[in-house]
Amino acid sequence: MKRPRPVSVITLKSSGPSSAKSHPYPRRTPVLALDFDAISVLVTTSHSNQITPADVAFARELAKEAAAFAVAVERMFRSLPTPTETPK
Repeated sequence: MKRPRPVSVITLKSSGPSSAKSHPYPRRTPVLALDFDAISVLVTTSHSNQITPADVAFARELAKEAAAFAVAVERMFRSLPTPTETPK
């Protein structure tokens, strides 16, 4: 099933002091903190004390897409062509 287009989009730019940090906890589910200057986004599971298969799938998808994002950012930083472009 195709997902509907989002009604709202929030853009957080990493131009100021920004960070991403994983916070594992011994007695509750982990939290991923994304800090953009004075704004924080916390990513966690729907339950604070249990993990579902959907949580694992989402975490793996998040990691995969974050890695692809890092590759694309570094590629642009180094002025390298994208895999679909031919060098100029």
